[in-house]
Amino acid sequence: MAFSMKDIKNRIKSVENTRQITKAMELVAVSKLRRARETVEKTRPYFEALEQTISEIEGTLREGTTVFSEKREKKKACFVVIGGDRGLAGGYNQNVLKMAEEKAAEFEEVTVMPVGRKIEEFFSRRGYNLMSTKYIVAESVNIPDCLDIAKPICEGFADGKYDEVILFYTDFTSLMTQKAESQSVLPFETKGGGAKSGLTIYEPSASAALRSIVPLYISGMIYGALCESRASEYAARQTAMNSANKNADEMISDLQLKYNRVRQTAITQEITEIVAGAQE
Repeated sequence: MAFSMKDIKNRIKSVENTRQITKAMELVAVSKLRRARETVEKTRPYFEALEQTISEIEGTLREGTTVFSEKREKKKACFVVIGGDRGLAGGYNQNVLKMAEEKAAEFEEVTVMPVGRKIEEFFSRRGYNLMSTKYIVAESVNIPDCLDIAKPICEGFADGKYDEVILFYTDFTSLMTQKAESQSVLPFETKGGGAKSGLTIYEPSASAALRSIVPLYISGMIYGALCESRASEYAARQTAMNSANKNADEMISDLQLKYNRVRQTAITQEITEIVAGAQE
């Protein structure tokens, strides 16, 4: 199909406008990724220390001495799924959603706590029971919000509403590598044996101390996963927008070549007509 010079120029202009948008999105993603990586690096030691504390308390307990370590038949689950608010980030949202949906097939009943608009939209369309839609704007979720998410989850597990609580998020490894991950946060795997019981004394008991610290621990895990997911989203968006910019440059180059050819054809035809008219 032949295009006029005007059609090609309009097409070039359209691609250039799109490229301006994708370039701006790439720059925004670069800026946000830098801050997100700093947050991940700063928060990891805290949550590693918190996990170590939980492990030490667990080491003083016998199997089944706390409700949070009870082994149950896995029929009902609570999924905390962390994703993004927008698309244009490659497979960032799709990978974690696919993992969560495959895991849901193992349970009779699944309640989802969505963090991110794309997550809420996905599970709403499929008829899943949503615990809350208060935190669907993932970018605005902070530490107090994570504690608000953790408290009803812990209460629900203690009351027998859930047999297992699983956290789904995207782990940030590098700019080019982000991997969807799942982690079972409840029930705990108690070590038993009391090997460290002589080192620390818990009042009124290790079980009571664990029960009081569990919501903080779960909220810490959620916030840590949220930081990892944010960094992963910005990295994926930066990569996707960079690829879009390259494709736009190639498209503009091809269109410019077509425009020059059409223009040259028009000039040649005009010269031919002038020469033919002069000969007459």
